[in-house]
Amino acid sequence: MDEEEDVVVEEIPVFLSKNLQDQLYLFQYPTKTQLANHDNAEIVNCCVKPLTQEVKVDFGLNIESKFYDRFKGEQFAVAADGKNTYGLAPPPKGAERPTYKRGIMDKQAFTSTRSLTDVSKYVVGIYTDKEMHLSPLASIVQLRPALSHFDKEDKRRKAELKAQSEDIDDEEVAQQVTVKFARGTGAGATTKKNKEQRGTYDNFVQRIVDEPWCESYWHARNTPTAELERQKLFSTNLQSNQSLSLPPADYLAKLLPHNEHVQQVDAVQMQPVYNKAMLKTLPLQEQLRVVLRDAKMLSFADMIHILAEHIDPNVSADKVLALMPQVGILLHGNWVPKSEVLYPEKMLSHANGVSAEQMIRARDYVLYRFSRTMWLQRQRVMAATQLPPAETLDVLSTVARVNASKRWELLLPPDTEFEQRHAELVERQELHWRAMEESFSHMDWAKETKRVRKRSTRKSESQPSTSTSMPPPAQHQPAEA
Repeated sequence: MDEEEDVVVEEIPVFLSKNLQDQLYLFQYPTKTQLANHDNAEIVNCCVKPLTQEVKVDFGLNIESKFYDRFKGEQFAVAADGKNTYGLAPPPKGAERPTYKRGIMDKQAFTSTRSLTDVSKYVVGIYTDKEMHLSPLASIVQLRPALSHFDKEDKRRKAELKAQSEDIDDEEVAQQVTVKFARGTGAGATTKKNKEQRGTYDNFVQRIVDEPWCESYWHARNTPTAELERQKLFSTNLQSNQSLSLPPADYLAKLLPHNEHVQQVDAVQMQPVYNKAMLKTLPLQEQLRVVLRDAKMLSFADMIHILAEHIDPNVSADKVLALMPQVGILLHGNWVPKSEVLYPEKMLSHANGVSAEQMIRARDYVLYRFSRTMWLQRQRVMAATQLPPAETLDVLSTVARVNASKRWELLLPPDTEFEQRHAELVERQELHWRAMEESFSHMDWAKETKRVRKRSTRKSESQPSTSTSMPPPAQHQPAEA
C-alpha cells in the first residue's frame, strides 16, 4: 500500500455560531414513517417546559379526508371528555379544558422524551457558500404520539366504578381520633426536611410533573419569523473562536477529550478486517477462511470465481478443494464456515455475553438440523440450544434467512451437481454428522421429555402407575419437529 499522504482537494472554513446555543432543540420522530410528513402539517397548539426541557405539540388532523372515520373520531372525543363538548361554553378559569373542543378527535398530540442527557458533543451544521456553520444544541428530544384520551377514559371509568361500589351512610359514625404533634415544627426543621427530600428520585419526578406547561407559538418554516431564526445559525464576523487558534494537538484534544470511563475493547472481541491487498499476502487457507467467513455461504464455483478475479488469477481448483474441509463444512453442496471460525476462543456474544463454546455448540446443532431438513423454526432452535433470543437470531443468520412462511431456510439452494461430482466429500461429511448425531439427538430428546412429563401430570390418581423408562431419542423427520 502507498505511504503517500492524501491530497487536499478543497479547504472549507468552519465557523461556530453561539446565537442559539441555549435555545436550539433537535426534534426526532422515531415513529415517523416515510409516507408521513410533518413539515407542512397544521400545528394546533404547542407547549414547553423550560426547566425539564419537555415539549408537547398538537398536530391537526384532516377530518374532511375520505380516509378519516368521523364516527370513530366522535367516539374518542366523548370517551375522553365524558360528554359531547361541541357548542358548549368555555370552562371557567382554572378548570380543566376539554380535550377536543369540536366534539371530534381533530388533533394528535405528541410529547417528548429526552434521548440524550449530555448533548455537549453534538452540533447542527449548515453548509452554504462553501462555508460550514455549526451551532451547539441545547437538547435532543424524541416526539412520540401521546394517547392521553385513553388515559382519561380509564381514569373516569375507575372513578365511576369506585363510586358505585361504595356504600354511603347518611349518619356519621363517631370515631376516636388520636392527635400527635411532631417535634421540631419550626422553620429550621422544615428547611432540613426539604433538603432531604430534594435529592430523592420521587421528589425529582414530582418536580417534573408539577412544572406547568408554557404555551408557545409555532412558526412554520416558510414564515418570515422562522427565516429570521434560521439566520441565527450563521456565525457573524464579530464572534471569535479561540479553539481555531490552538495548536493541532491541543485542538484535537479539545475536540475529542479523553474519557477515563471508556472501556477498552478487547482484541479478541473484534474480528480483523482485510482488504484485497492484505488478502494477497495471506496463505491460501487463510484466504479461504476470510472469504468464507464474510460470505457466510458459498458454492465452490463462486469461491473459485472470487479468488481468481480478486486475489490470484492462477489459483488451483484442486488445491482449493483440498483445503476447503479445513475451514468450512459442506452443506447440501455449498460451503459454510466452521463455527470455530465465526466464534473464536474466549469471544463473548455482544448481546448477553454468551461464551464462544455455547455459540459453537448451538451453531453446530443448527448445521446438523439443516443437513436433515430444509427449514427450521426459531422457537424450536431456541428451546433446543437454550440460547437467548438475540444469540439464537445471530446463529441462524450465519447460515439462513427467513422466508415468506416465517421459517428459516438456507441462504443458497442445494448444489446437486457438486454433490454428484464429489460424492466422496459428501460421504465424509455424512460420517461426521453421524458421529455427532447422538449428542444432538439428546438435545431434541430433552425437549421431548418435557412434553411427556407435562402430559403425564394430567392422569388421574385412579390410573395404575407403570414403570417409566427413558424414551428413545427423537427420530429425524423430513421437516423440523
